[in-house]
Amino acid sequence: MTGFSGCRRAAGLGLALLIAASAPALAQKQGGTLRLYHRDSPASMSILEEATISTVMPMMPVFNNLVLFDQHVAQNSLASIVPELAESWSWSDDGKELSFKLRHGVKWHDGQPFTAADVKCTWDLLQGKGTARLRINPRKSWYGNLDEVVVKTDDEAVFRLKRPQPALLTLLASGYSPVYPCHVPPAQMRQHPIGTGPFKFVEFKPNESIKLVRNSDYWKPGRPYLDGVEFTIVTNRATAILAFIAGKFDMTFTTEVTPPLIKDIAGQAPQAVCELVANNNSVNLLLNRDKPPFDNADIRRAMMLALDRRAFIDTLAQGKGDIGGAMLPPPEGVWGLPPDELAKLPGYGPDIEKNRADGRALMAKLGYGPDKRLAVKVSTRNIAVYRDPAVILIDQLKQIYIDGELDPVETANWFPKIGRKDYQIGLNITGSAVDDPDQQFYENYSCGSERNYGGYCNKELDQQFDRQSQEADQDKRRKLVWEIDKKLQEDAARPIVMHNRGATCWQPYVKGVTLMVNSIFNGWRMEDYWLDK
Repeated sequence: MTGFSGCRRAAGLGLALLIAASAPALAQKQGGTLRLYHRDSPASMSILEEATISTVMPMMPVFNNLVLFDQHVAQNSLASIVPELAESWSWSDDGKELSFKLRHGVKWHDGQPFTAADVKCTWDLLQGKGTARLRINPRKSWYGNLDEVVVKTDDEAVFRLKRPQPALLTLLASGYSPVYPCHVPPAQMRQHPIGTGPFKFVEFKPNESIKLVRNSDYWKPGRPYLDGVEFTIVTNRATAILAFIAGKFDMTFTTEVTPPLIKDIAGQAPQAVCELVANNNSVNLLLNRDKPPFDNADIRRAMMLALDRRAFIDTLAQGKGDIGGAMLPPPEGVWGLPPDELAKLPGYGPDIEKNRADGRALMAKLGYGPDKRLAVKVSTRNIAVYRDPAVILIDQLKQIYIDGELDPVETANWFPKIGRKDYQIGLNITGSAVDDPDQQFYENYSCGSERNYGGYCNKELDQQFDRQSQEADQDKRRKLVWEIDKKLQEDAARPIVMHNRGATCWQPYVKGVTLMVNSIFNGWRMEDYWLDK
């Protein structure tokens, strides 16, 4: 281990050991099935091909990563990364090679041995190399700096980079970064995934349920404690909450419980444990720059100026939300813009009426006004956490002569629809897989990225993405990130409405739960969950 990265890894392991040593001894019980409700029916079970927590939460227990954010540390960071399928890792002196010593004797759920070849196959898939192909590839942009993965032995794989990228480990530690088996084709992984994780996939019945069972041959002795995990799909949020209150479910779907619903649960099921966290999900606008009139910068800026962000937060979350730019605001966020810098950006100032007057002036310059309004469809995913802010957005856009019509889209069609830019305005929720600029910038804003749904492209800014990515000094990197974030907001690249906070609730007999405070995608291995009943 060399340099800065080695120190951070050692610090992370030390923190994990300190927490483990200071935690009270608990007599974990074996057995039982954890029952959760699921908010909707995902398009597939393939984490690598989906872009939603609807797939990650139920499937993360099926897999392992090379490295993982410690499941007992709430704030994800470089310091909280621990080994998983990799026993250890080391950087070359020039920062361009990351070597992993792999755990020996691990088996896939079908009995085949896990080797370094599976690591290479996984990242070849993500890079579009080889004969196998992913149907869609939401995270291809994460690995633009990866030259190749080399198999040195069955127990060693090396990631060779084009340039230094200290934060690559954070991408590899995400729940979005499981290792896939070479011998199972992508088509099967969509319907019946094979992993090495603590639970085996049993079945997915669309619009009904997802079931997992304990992996009795798991490489980690004594884990998992549960016999199984079952998700029942309940698309009506009120119905799901009532079922949880009645004891039909042990746990809610992650961060789906709003502040008003927390009060309902507290009144009717006061024994329930509910934690409200900043989940690094931003409500944002997608503006189709390829379609007139949204190819016009003045209209995009006018829409930025129309937003009353505090009204969204007060209406949807009883004030329990955050105003920010592309990166999650502090203190939960490591990289977010400070409030005084945000206030200088268009539409972020406190004088909402002045902002909207400026927006109307821009629209008037383009010929719009009280007697000539712009009619548009506002597309959004057809679940409550998307529809509710879309309705508020439609109301606010009326202030600048834009009349919106709600266009609800089913989950299975939502990401393909916005991916092919088949919309005018989209109200989207972007969940950040990791709280790191490399993920946020390359995935959502770089030219040509599959998840750059609005088509924003600034080649000069792409160069700045690379510059911050190479910077090992975290204070220097933070200043570069702030300048990039300000430019993204000035350009209305993907106007940020608010950063959500949401609660997850569970019955008091559910033990071993740690909610992540700066990403909902990384805390669902579930191998340490147990039922005290």
